[in-house]
Amino acid sequence: MAADGSMASRWSPEALFDIGRRVGLLDPRRVPSVAASTARWGPTVAALYASAALSSPRRAAVVDDHGTLSYADLDRRSTQAAKGLRHIGIEAGASIGVACRNHADFVEITVAAAKAGLRCIYLNTGFAAPQMTEVLRREDVAGVAVDSALLHLLDDSDIDGPIVVTGGGLVDGETLGGRARALAEVRDLGQRRPPLLASMPIAPVLLTSGTTGTPKGARRGNRADPSVATGIIEQIPYRHDDVMAVTSPLFHAWGLAQMTLAAGLGATVVLAESFDPDATLAQIERERVTVLAVVPAILQRLLASPMLDSTDLSSLRIVASSGSALPVPVVEAWLDRVGPNLYNLYGSTEVGQATLATPDDLAHAPSTAGRVMRGSTIRILDESGAEVATGSIGRIFVGNGAQFDGYTGGGGKEVVDGLMSSGDVGYVDDGGLLFVTGRADDMIVSGGENVFPREVEDLLLAHPAVADVAVVGVDDDDFGQRLAAHIVKEPGRKITKKQVRELVGANLARHKVPRDVHFVDELPRTATGKIRRSRL
Repeated sequence: MAADGSMASRWSPEALFDIGRRVGLLDPRRVPSVAASTARWGPTVAALYASAALSSPRRAAVVDDHGTLSYADLDRRSTQAAKGLRHIGIEAGASIGVACRNHADFVEITVAAAKAGLRCIYLNTGFAAPQMTEVLRREDVAGVAVDSALLHLLDDSDIDGPIVVTGGGLVDGETLGGRARALAEVRDLGQRRPPLLASMPIAPVLLTSGTTGTPKGARRGNRADPSVATGIIEQIPYRHDDVMAVTSPLFHAWGLAQMTLAAGLGATVVLAESFDPDATLAQIERERVTVLAVVPAILQRLLASPMLDSTDLSSLRIVASSGSALPVPVVEAWLDRVGPNLYNLYGSTEVGQATLATPDDLAHAPSTAGRVMRGSTIRILDESGAEVATGSIGRIFVGNGAQFDGYTGGGGKEVVDGLMSSGDVGYVDDGGLLFVTGRADDMIVSGGENVFPREVEDLLLAHPAVADVAVVGVDDDDFGQRLAAHIVKEPGRKITKKQVRELVGANLARHKVPRDVHFVDELPRTATGKIRRSRL
């Protein structure tokens, strides 16, 4: 089965006009500013911020826990920081590790690195010191930008390049052997340097989620293909005057994409260094947030907040979720309690975004990952690489201009006829909707029957006593594998192991009933909300 959204002939003048109006391209100031900024900085995130600084200098670019930074201020500070990075010895073409939480310094370092011709290696701020050391060594970084609260992660590293300290905090001459400087100091050094010469744009390296071990570095080429972003904007009604709260980590592909999209629109990004459901709801009401970018685990926590029903969410037009599977009970609860503003995007760090489910799609089919976006193609293939019939389950392959070029440590994803494996399995129905049934390597084979955990998890998650759940396969002498359910109970609610088995047995086939049931305090998850099944 194939679904193709790449045909440029499907654009209509009306659609192009609507997109141009919403994103502000009909403003006579925008086109000259885009042209001038791209000529100066190339097709980079730096050009997006510089363009917005020219057309809307006083508009807020970033609102975080420390205050507000306008586009003009961010452009000026990032240029100074770029010159400062060069001054302290990080040369054009080198890589800089970025270990920053969600705040304005992350944005400034990202833009400064683009202006200085550096490759950003975005690091998971939840790393332990050994993981941090391993990734920094593998990626051969020339320096690191790191939050002051995370400096201890570098104590045992063998990085001998400059350290730029972000996120506030004091830096003295003894910190990390005198190699550490505060970002403000780097900026001051750059202020006295001559203008930068244009450098070749270098795409960043994003790390995979690392659900099965140390995250891999996903390397992208330096090409710029706007087709996927345009496809997203066509389906999701983003506007140039949006206020976008990005709760997913900026070091992750989804968070970084939303930050970059906001820059392209000239919109405002609202950030918080750590996620708290009550604080996020208060932030939405206070800042009149119009767009909320989340991963599914964050939606679950927002729905569990006692503040949800009393918070004024009337400004919220778009809730965009990506990063992992969106459970059916979460979809249904959000649409029922908050309203029809939920969008589900499917893709990965390696293949980019592939499909998008609108609120109407989700109301009709809560488990869908949506329809293929313009600029992308999906095909469902069997083990031999042949297309399967409509409605049949197979391996999901994606084609678009946002695919990665391979892992920095070597290797890549399987490619068939130019389409890249997402690592997932699923099917496309008669209406063109994609349904992802699970990860290919999460499939459980019990007694010769294939079981994908998501179906069982969605059923259990709908029970009022279940707050979170993960189903995995464990070795079994009789059946090869048997199902084991790991369940986090809702506080104050009761459910027994027998009731868990009876619930599944009454709704699903017998081979899908978990023989093992474990009640746990929490599930191991990555920083982006994916379950670490290997730890269960």
